[in-house]
Amino acid sequence: MKMSRLFLSIALLVASTCAVAQQNPLEPLRDAMSDSEFKAAGLDKLSADELAALDAWLQQRIGQKTAQAVAQAKQEGRKEVEQETRGFFDFGTTEPIQSTIVGAFNGFAKGRQYTLANGQVWEQVEPASLAGVRRTDPAVKITPSRFGNTWFMKIDGYNTAAPVRRIK
Repeated sequence: MKMSRLFLSIALLVASTCAVAQQNPLEPLRDAMSDSEFKAAGLDKLSADELAALDAWLQQRIGQKTAQAVAQAKQEGRKEVEQETRGFFDFGTTEPIQSTIVGAFNGFAKGRQYTLANGQVWEQVEPASLAGVRRTDPAVKITPSRFGNTWFMKIDGYNTAAPVRRIK
C-alpha cells in the first residue's frame, strides 16, 4: 500500500511536469516509461484494464491540479497588479499603504513630491503644513479617502494629513 502511494505520488509529479512542459495530453504510462522503469514500478503486474484505469486517473488528477495552479496564479497575479497600481486605481480596499520616505523629509508643502522606499512617488495636491519637522527616512501611512480618489499621507508620530496623489 505504501509503495503504491509513493509510486502514484512520483508518477503524478513526473506526469504533471511533462504535461505542463509539453502542453500536450498526458501520454499513457507504458509509453512514458522505459521497460526497466515500468517493471521497477511494478506496473507490469497490472492488467490492461488496471493500467488504463491508472492512466485515466492520472489524466484527471493532472487536469484538476493544473486548473488549481492556473486559478492560483491568476489570483496571485491580480493581487500583484492591485499592489502595484494602488493609488492610481481604487480596488475597493481601505488598507493603508505603509512605507518610508527615502531620504530627508522637510515638512509638507503643496506640489512637493515624496519618493517612498517601495518605489512609489506621491505628490502633495493641496496645502497642509507640518512646519519645522525635519526627519530622515520617516515612516509614512497613506490612506484612501472614503469618497473620490484622494489619498492622505501622515508621517509617523504626527497627526497632520496631507492630501496626495500618486504620480509614479
